[in-house]
Amino acid sequence: MPDFLIGPFANGPHVEPFDVFIRLLSALFFGAVIGGIYKFTRRELHTGLQFPTTLLLLCVLIAMVTQVIGDSVARAFSLVGALSIVRFRTVVRDTQDTAYVIFAVIVGMAVGAKSLWVASIGLGVMALAEGLLLLRAKAITSPEPEYILKVRTGLDCDLDGIVSSAIGSLLSEQELVSMGTGKQGASLDGAYRVRPLAGQTPPNLIKTLQAVEGVLSVQMLRRGFDLD
Repeated sequence: MPDFLIGPFANGPHVEPFDVFIRLLSALFFGAVIGGIYKFTRRELHTGLQFPTTLLLLCVLIAMVTQVIGDSVARAFSLVGALSIVRFRTVVRDTQDTAYVIFAVIVGMAVGAKSLWVASIGLGVMALAEGLLLLRAKAITSPEPEYILKVRTGLDCDLDGIVSSAIGSLLSEQELVSMGTGKQGASLDGAYRVRPLAGQTPPNLIKTLQAVEGVLSVQMLRRGFDLD
């Protein structure tokens, strides 16, 4: 190493560069596995690669931060203060996504702190838990997806009665989520959580409801993909 680089870094903690490289590569591997587990268990929601990529990078970054901190309490508090200026404005809508973020952070910390067994065992137990939850969800969940059905009628209409009489026999589940007025009090808006019977499609349900007198508009959103 050139002499002008030796002086400024002479008092830093001695860490073998090759060891750091191996730890970061290990964190990269664990992050990829975490992203893969997330992608596999969320494949029915058609999630993109953005969140799994974030988990991978987060695992590597936390492993790097853990090595920077080392055993220094003062350095740890300094990093907390420095990182607190970062504002995360992206809302994590699924609480399980939050668990995955924490999972990536913990695994990254374990790798950075040289606790490879903690990271390996934690990864295995987490994968087992997700597998069991996935099997349970498949056992109790109907193959037909859930939708949010939004219906707008005239103010003098029996909205709940219209929905039940028109498509109630075509649904396996129907639950009122919200009811209110729209168009400055000129209409009645209702939202329902519904699950169609096998063979019933959203276009068929929408056409059936739209044909009822008094119905002004109908909208169906796949649950988990609703925009508001």
